[in-house]
Amino acid sequence: MSTMKCCTGTAVVASKNSYSYLHKMKFIAFNVNRYLVQDPVVRPLVEHDSKTLQKLLTEIPFWVKNPDYERVDWLNKFIELMWPYLDKAICKTAKTIAKPIIAEQIPKYKIDSVEFEELTLGSLPPTFQGMKVYSTEEKELIMELSLKWAANPNITVAAKAFGLKATVQVVDLQVFAIPRITLKPLVSSFPCFANIQVSLMEKPHVDFGLKLLGADAMSIPGLYRFVQELIKDQVANMYLWPKTLEVPIMDPAKANKKPCGILHVKVLRAMKLKKKDLLGASDPYVKLKLTEDKLPSKKTTVKRKNLNPEWNEEFSLVVKDPESQALEVNVYDWEQVGTHDKMGLNVVPLKELGPDEPKEMTLDLLKNMDPNDAQNEKSRGQIVLELLYKPFAKDEVPNDVDDLAVEKAPEGTPAGGGLLVVTLHEAQDLEGKHHTNPSVRLLFKGEEKRTKSLRKNRDPRWDEEFQFMLEEPPTNERLHVEVVSTSSRMGLLHPKENLGYVDISLSDVVSNKRINQRYNLIDSKNGRIQVELQWRT
Repeated sequence: MSTMKCCTGTAVVASKNSYSYLHKMKFIAFNVNRYLVQDPVVRPLVEHDSKTLQKLLTEIPFWVKNPDYERVDWLNKFIELMWPYLDKAICKTAKTIAKPIIAEQIPKYKIDSVEFEELTLGSLPPTFQGMKVYSTEEKELIMELSLKWAANPNITVAAKAFGLKATVQVVDLQVFAIPRITLKPLVSSFPCFANIQVSLMEKPHVDFGLKLLGADAMSIPGLYRFVQELIKDQVANMYLWPKTLEVPIMDPAKANKKPCGILHVKVLRAMKLKKKDLLGASDPYVKLKLTEDKLPSKKTTVKRKNLNPEWNEEFSLVVKDPESQALEVNVYDWEQVGTHDKMGLNVVPLKELGPDEPKEMTLDLLKNMDPNDAQNEKSRGQIVLELLYKPFAKDEVPNDVDDLAVEKAPEGTPAGGGLLVVTLHEAQDLEGKHHTNPSVRLLFKGEEKRTKSLRKNRDPRWDEEFQFMLEEPPTNERLHVEVVSTSSRMGLLHPKENLGYVDISLSDVVSNKRINQRYNLIDSKNGRIQVELQWRT
């Protein structure tokens, strides 16, 4: 027993001594770190010597060093969010630009082909450290940007010659540059500029890794600096200011064209149309559109089960170039489900119409505008139009084209009232719990109208038009738009679902004449619907 006590006591003493030793070591280590790891010394710039300042200068953003450069954090955030899409667009443009250059150069070196096996700029977007904007008297916008980009691209180029294939891969790209971007000329059509010109204000700094057949080619003595200087010189020779890379966006001559007149079209009637439905007659309607015009087509009402319909409906279209534009006339068969069948078409060049001379025309409906297509010899019926082109006088040219896009109400419209036209274009991100077969239900002043139902479609497009004849302007009224999904499967517990709705105030369309916008659907997670409203008087 005494031995045991002794042993136990010895163990306890040893344990206490070990604890005391560890505690002392921690205390010593803590005090050593206090002296080894010191807080950084913050000193004003004026206290630094010239060598230190020169080292710091390269790391200071442009907007700090140059007061005429502005900070562009918003632009960097935008590029960060858009980079996955910009990456694909830039790579596609780069391939388009490189293709003719490669085709021109490879015969000189007896190379069979040079192709991109992989082309992506990676996940790291460029950073702009500042932007300077120049003001000029010309119709242009000039911007200078300070660009720094440390990228992780995957660019693999394969070259074939003499039956052999060599693969080159570019990795770890760094680019420092000051590009000047000029948008010119500025025009009145979206995106409001016709060309993009890019030039470099100084030789860029380019650094990258190059793998040839899997080995690091840049590790070869002397090759790294030679390739780097070669690229700098070649890029500078091509794009160093005043030389530019020009990317055309649109034809400036067409973009600057202003309205020069109005084409009045009266759709009178159609004759001897061929039925498209297996059972019964067709439900025809007419769509009118001018070539080179981005506005939506004009549409007549649908005439149910009628192969010789009469419309007597008038439309006005804005003309910008009567020498090159033409009126496209398409006749469709309306369908409750599925796409609408085309019954025939024809085209009227505006240069065939004399100014201020009404002209009634009977047009044969064709399958297409190919004069050599034998199918156009088959009879599809005829359509009768009354056309009048009225050019503007110099003092009559309107400032707002949208005002001209609104039609006049048809004859017989109540005095003081008008025609409310609702066009349901499309919806996005619809989601039903059990099925998604969307259609739209309109409810206005007790009157209900419905679109066709599209099966299994989360992003449906209807492009259907509905009209409400009113005795007075609907200034204080609201239009109820409801998206529903119905299933035809027998025995389903949930045959109908509500996918969302919106109540639209009509006061704005009365004052603005035309509204075309997207609305977030209530009781829908992400659903939106595009509705166009017109108030015709």
